[in-house]
Amino acid sequence: MANPKAGPQRSDWQRNHERLVATAAALVARDGAQVSLEEIAREAGVGSATLHRHFASRQALLEEVFRDEVERLRRRAGELAGGDPRTGLVTWLEELTTAAANTRGLPASLAAGADVDAPDGDTCHDIVREATVVLVSRALAVAAVRPEVSPDDLLTLVEAVSRVTEGDPLTAHRLLRLVLDGICP
Repeated sequence: MANPKAGPQRSDWQRNHERLVATAAALVARDGAQVSLEEIAREAGVGSATLHRHFASRQALLEEVFRDEVERLRRRAGELAGGDPRTGLVTWLEELTTAAANTRGLPASLAAGADVDAPDGDTCHDIVREATVVLVSRALAVAAVRPEVSPDDLLTLVEAVSRVTEGDPLTAHRLLRLVLDGICP
C-alpha cells in the first residue's frame, strides 16, 4: 500500500517502507500473521507511529507482504486457464494449497482479505478469488466438477487444509486430493 499522499516519495519514506515490509515478511514467516506490529516496527528500526503512517492496518501490511506470491499465483492461474478445464482447476487448487501451506500467514491473510473493502478490488483475496472463479466456471461448463461446487467453497477448503497443514505441503497435498475426490462427478 502506498503512502496516501500523491507524488514521488521521499527516499527515507521509501527506505522505511521497504524495511517494514521486509521485516514483516521475515517475522510473519517465523511467527505467523499475528506477529506484533510493535515488534515489526522495533525490528525494522522505526517507531510504531511510522509503521501506522505506512500501513493503515495489519491487513494492509500483510497484503503487501504476500503480494509477490499472490501475483505469481495469478500468472499461474492464467496459464492454467488455457488448458484442460478439470486439470487446470485441480492443478490450481493443488498449487494454491501448497503455496498457502508453505507461506506462513497466507491462509489467514487471504481469509481476512475477504472482509477488506479495497477501492480497487485488488486485495490478495480478490486476486485469488477471481482466478478461482475463472477456473471453476470453465470446469463447470464441461461438467468436470459437480454442479453445486462454488469458488468460495473451494477457497474455504483450501484455507482449511492449508491452515492445519502449515509448513507441511505433502500432507496438504494429500488432504486436498481427498477433498477433490469429493467434488468431481
